[in-house]
Amino acid sequence: MTAVIKRSILRIGIAAAVSLVCSAGVLAADGQDPAQLGPIVDQVIRPLMAANKIPGMAVAVTLGGRHAVFTYGLASRESGEKVRDDTLFEIGSVSKTFTAALGGLAQARGALSLADTASRYLPALAGSSFDRISLLDLATYTAGGLPLQFPDAVRGEDGIIAYFKAWRPAYPAGTQRLYSNPSIGLFGDLAARSMGGSFEDLMEKQLFPALGLASTFIRVPQDQMGRYAFGYTGAGKPVRVGPGALASQAYGVKTTAGDLIRFVEANMDGTGLDDTLRRGLAATHTGYFKVGPMTQGLGWEMYAYPTTLDRLLAGNSAEMARQPHAVAKLDPPAAPRTDMLINKTGSTNGFGTYVAFVPERRLGIVLLANRNYPIPARVEAAYRILTALDKEAKAD
Repeated sequence: MTAVIKRSILRIGIAAAVSLVCSAGVLAADGQDPAQLGPIVDQVIRPLMAANKIPGMAVAVTLGGRHAVFTYGLASRESGEKVRDDTLFEIGSVSKTFTAALGGLAQARGALSLADTASRYLPALAGSSFDRISLLDLATYTAGGLPLQFPDAVRGEDGIIAYFKAWRPAYPAGTQRLYSNPSIGLFGDLAARSMGGSFEDLMEKQLFPALGLASTFIRVPQDQMGRYAFGYTGAGKPVRVGPGALASQAYGVKTTAGDLIRFVEANMDGTGLDDTLRRGLAATHTGYFKVGPMTQGLGWEMYAYPTTLDRLLAGNSAEMARQPHAVAKLDPPAAPRTDMLINKTGSTNGFGTYVAFVPERRLGIVLLANRNYPIPARVEAAYRILTALDKEAKAD
């Protein structure tokens, strides 16, 4: 468990002290204590919140095997509840990295092969296009043009199956990447089927506990709802994510900054994890396709490190998310490398998230906000903080 320390730190460039909550990880490490890096974080996050009218944020950094959490602003404007170290945020499509982890675990257990066809695990799809689309195609958004979202009319399992049976690819599988919730959502569903359970149960009863994530949920328990922040729309109205087709798999995780940075640390160093889970997590860092400046893994998107802010902005652009892009298949797939910046964005109507980490440098960052603010602002803020942390680490 983490120790919670309430303190005041001095913002760089101003004379006023600001109150933060900091939780410092218990893993031993030499060099700079991340809990002392508050001024670096604060000089970026305070202006970011003001510029984007963000009610509240939780920011976690990890450096050298230790982490710290910094909290800002309000979890609820209506009640005046402040963001705390245990506040739950929606993480949107960062959920896809957990879905990928479940798929990696299923593969490590021998329950599935990424080369298998999708219809193998869902016989109702036999005779459809999914007889020729692999689990890997689904997990990397290269199934042939599945859209960003399901049509609004798609409801329930029967509606989902009917949609997939009727769908026809616009491109040969494995040739074009089009970012898609239905694509990785189906992958998560099929991974769970291969393991003989429901997706939600496998995540909440197996994967999250195995990772030591006690404050991570798909279905927030009633007795934990008081910790669940409200998100805010552009008009300032409170909102939380609602049900949707394959929502759990694509954007359904709610978690704290502390738990999410622990997940980052597990991705960087699986020491202490069950060996099968460690191999499953590592598999999500395998590179399968090159797409512009980015290498597509399972859930995660990767860049050779050091990288530039321009490359990260291009790889996380709206154009990359909404338009098809020709891919260069890596054959054989690129084995996981530590000299990569690995990242993922996530959004719901009221929340915005960004996660990035560099295993070789043992540094990472989590940005959680209860407003869906522009992705370029998130990427730039995280890049500035990571660059400063890396300089601190090199100076020690």
